[in-house]
Amino acid sequence: MTISDQIDATPGNTAVPGTPARSARRRRSRLEIVPIVTLILFLGPIAGGLLGTWAPAFGILPVLGGTTPTLDPWRGLLAAPGLGKAVALSVGTGLVATLASFGIALWFCAAWHGTRTFAASRRLLAPLLALPHAAFAIGLAFLMAPSGWVVRALSPWATGWSFPPDLASVNDPWGVALVLGLVVKETPFLMLMMVAALGQTPADKALTIARTLGYGPVMAWIKGVLPLVHAQIRLPVYAVLAFSLSVVDVALILGPTAPPTLAVLVLRWFSDPDLALRYQAAAGACLQLILVAAVVAGWRLAEVVVSRLSRGWLVSGRRGGAGLGARVASAGSMAAILAIAVGSSAGLALWSVASRWRFPDLLPGGWTLETWTRALPALSGPAWTTLTVGLAATGVALALVLGCLENEQRSGSRPSARGLWLLYLPLLVPQIGFLFGTQVLLVAAGLDGGWTALVWSHLLFVLPYVFLTLADPYRALDERYARSAACLGASPARVFLRVKLPLLLRPVLIAAAIGFSVSVAQYLPTQFAGAGRLPTLTTEAVGLAAGADRRLIGVYGFAQAAPPLAGFALAALLPGLIARARRIGRMGGRA
Repeated sequence: MTISDQIDATPGNTAVPGTPARSARRRRSRLEIVPIVTLILFLGPIAGGLLGTWAPAFGILPVLGGTTPTLDPWRGLLAAPGLGKAVALSVGTGLVATLASFGIALWFCAAWHGTRTFAASRRLLAPLLALPHAAFAIGLAFLMAPSGWVVRALSPWATGWSFPPDLASVNDPWGVALVLGLVVKETPFLMLMMVAALGQTPADKALTIARTLGYGPVMAWIKGVLPLVHAQIRLPVYAVLAFSLSVVDVALILGPTAPPTLAVLVLRWFSDPDLALRYQAAAGACLQLILVAAVVAGWRLAEVVVSRLSRGWLVSGRRGGAGLGARVASAGSMAAILAIAVGSSAGLALWSVASRWRFPDLLPGGWTLETWTRALPALSGPAWTTLTVGLAATGVALALVLGCLENEQRSGSRPSARGLWLLYLPLLVPQIGFLFGTQVLLVAAGLDGGWTALVWSHLLFVLPYVFLTLADPYRALDERYARSAACLGASPARVFLRVKLPLLLRPVLIAAAIGFSVSVAQYLPTQFAGAGRLPTLTTEAVGLAAGADRRLIGVYGFAQAAPPLAGFALAALLPGLIARARRIGRMGGRA
């Protein structure tokens, strides 16, 4: 064996002893193309979209005759009625929702870490990620409306109401319903990100040491564990903050309307028949981007200030008590989130099969499938687009992520902090801030309104979630399996296909389910890239949300929620079924 052969056969390299070094390097070089292709597909549309948005914001849009730089779009933006209140609503609802979500997730982890309740909550909250934002928002509107399930449950015995009260419980001017919807959807995400961060740190050891020193369970977690995981959950928190500040579909369903939040206001200008408003809309999209950047920077500054002010408290020796109050409050908050999510989903299902449901009856007075029968012909097209685009975007994302992770293992390198920022970029940059520019580029290339463009736009948001879900399980896989297979003569490709993928089947399926649910939930990318010619279940559900026929809205909302939930169910059941089939096959072979 030559020296080069020995180098290629060292741990961390799956080249087989005796395989020429040049061949192994050739395989590695082919795999190294995957991260480059991923970055091009990933960052290219964002960079081009930002350029295509900022140029019209200063009057440059040749398609509409804009060839001379001007500040007129910004003057029109600043003179727009309701702009100040729209900005205030965006900042207020975004900050409150993020603070509440982060606080609930943080206190629950601090109070219940290491308990059976903590493990059970992870299993119960994970499926909430599958519920699309729009479907959940519609269900929450059914729950909170003046004639919704909550008021029905209290009427007339507790409220005395025989008719729905005149209350602005949905689309309220202060954005309370919007904040509640965002908190219920974002708290599970932040909690699962915290759980993933805990797995990458010696959290249990730090907690044990703190408890040995006499600290209470909550105080031990805050002082001993939180400093270890805070840096790793910073980017997910920023992503939640950026999303809450610029969300469109949830704001359209639950948020204020006169005026709406800034993102919804900008979308109105983009959709206006007056094409001259595209310049003002582009300026508004830039303002949304500046607003998100400023608030995220302010959040980061607040982190630094709180960190410095809390140093004395961290080393003060205060050990805290048993944490009973924190446990009760955090468990109650998490139970309320779960109850709201279940109630919203149940409301969608009930309204979709209700024949009549008079106020204040708690349940429908009759049941029928007539609404489904009438809606199915119109549902088939959007459902087919939703499924095909979701499966294609998820498949491409899985291939790219698996290629990147496999290249990472073979090369022995991991993405830096800068690489993680690039990964989170589509989640940090407001969608309204670059999708218009992406649409301009697609129009110039003659690709707008096409299936490929729609898949590409969804891929931008599917890929980060797939990577975040799959990276830790892939990296945690014991390398000895691959080394043993390589020593038995298996090629790197065979090791990947026959050893790693079967062992990682469950994480891969879960990542695929999450990626598919993210694709199903996309509203703005579908509106811009699809150009209105490729409607999905999400765009149809949001479009119907303001209608008066709750039965039809329930059908579309439930139809939107069903595919992601089915994907999660398959991800949970398939590994067990495949393992059982293999055992039966082995038993048959022995017989």
